[in-house]
Amino acid sequence: MQAWTNPDIPVVPGPARRLRLYDTASGGLVEVPPGDDGTARMYVCGITPYDATHMGHAATYVTFDLINRLWRDAGYAVHYTQNITDVDDPLLERATATGVEWTDLAEREIQLFRDDMTALRVIPPQEYVGVVESIPLVVERIAELQAAGAVYDVDGDLYFAVKADPAFGSISSYDAETMRALFAERGGDPDRDGKRDPLDCLVWQRERPGEPAWDSQFGRGRPGWHIECSAIALHYLGMTIDVQGGGSDLIFPHHEMSASEAQCATGQYPFARAYVHQAMVGLDGEKMSKSKGNLVLVSRERQAGSDPMAIRMALLAHHYRTEWFWTDSDLLDAQNRLDVWRGAITRGTGPDGAAAVDALRAALTNDLDTAAALAAVDAWAESNGDDPESAALVAQAVDALLGIKL
Repeated sequence: MQAWTNPDIPVVPGPARRLRLYDTASGGLVEVPPGDDGTARMYVCGITPYDATHMGHAATYVTFDLINRLWRDAGYAVHYTQNITDVDDPLLERATATGVEWTDLAEREIQLFRDDMTALRVIPPQEYVGVVESIPLVVERIAELQAAGAVYDVDGDLYFAVKADPAFGSISSYDAETMRALFAERGGDPDRDGKRDPLDCLVWQRERPGEPAWDSQFGRGRPGWHIECSAIALHYLGMTIDVQGGGSDLIFPHHEMSASEAQCATGQYPFARAYVHQAMVGLDGEKMSKSKGNLVLVSRERQAGSDPMAIRMALLAHHYRTEWFWTDSDLLDAQNRLDVWRGAITRGTGPDGAAAVDALRAALTNDLDTAAALAAVDAWAESNGDDPESAALVAQAVDALLGIKL
C-alpha cells in the first residue's frame, strides 16, 4: 500500500544525543537503540480506517515521528513499518450502517489519513501495510503457532493460547481481573464457550455470512486483530525490534497479545526492546474516540484554515505520557507561539543558536520532553542577539527535530 509524501529534513550541525524513552514493560527509561548497529527499527500500529484522523491519532503519529527524527539526527538509518487495519469489525459495521462498500470506506479514510500526515509533516514508514494484502503472512504465522501447539479450534475459529507464552502479561503487568475487563472492552470475547482460557484471542475467524473472507489452509475466513501486527512486524522487521509503539489503549490486549504471538511463533524473546505508548487525548472530560463521536478532526481544522504547523505545535505542547483534553485555546496558543518563532526567524539574527539547538536536543532525547524543547526555542526567540547565523540554525533544528516548518 502506498504511504504519503516524505518531507525534506535538513541536517543540523552540532553534536547529537542518544535517545532515552520510557518503556512500559520495564517501567523505566531505556536507551534506544541500545547498540551501534546503524539501524533503528520501529513498528507503530496504524488506524482502522472507518473515520477521519482525530487529534488523538495525530498526537500518536507525531510522537513517533519525533523518535524517527531524533534517531536520524543521531546518525541512524531508520526502518519504520506501520500497518493499517483495512478489514475489521468496526470498519464493516460502519460500512453497513452508512450503506457504503467497506472497501470504498477504507480507501476514502486511508487517503484522508495520508493527507493529514502529509500536512503535519510526519515522515512516512518504509512499509505502510494493509491487512488485506498481508493475508498470506498472517496464514504463515498462524501455521507456525499451530506447529508450536499454541493454536486450537473453537467451532471453526482458531484461538491463540496465551499460556503458551511464559512471558505473557509482562508488558502490561496487569492482574487477571484487569486483563479480563480490558479484553472484553477492547474487542475480546472472554466469555465464549469452548475457550481454554478467557484471555485466549482469535487468530482466524471462519467465514461469516455477508462478510469478506479469504481462502486458507484453515478454511475460508479472515484474521483476528492481534495476529496481523505480529505477522507484519515479523516479516518486515524481524524479532527484537527497538520500539513497538501506539496509543496507551493498545498496551492490553493488543500489544501484549501480538508480542506473545510473535514470541511463540519464533521461539525468540523479546519481541521488542521498548514498548512506548502515547497517552489518550480527550475532549470535554472524556476520551476522544470514534465510538463516542466527540472528535476534533485534523482534516476539519485544516479545512477551517488552521495552519497544520500550529496543529502540530499544539500537540507538542503536551508530554506524550500525560493525558490531556483538547480545547480551542490549545490551537490559539500554538498559533501565537508559531507567530513569535516565525517573527524571530524573519529578524535574521539572534542569541547563540548553537546553545538553543543543544538545549532542544537535550530536552527531546530525555523521553521526548517537548515542553522543555518548546521552552528552549521560546527563550531563543524572545532574546536579543547579533549572531548572524543564529536564525538559520534554529530554523533548521526546529524543522529537523520538531517537524515544524518556519
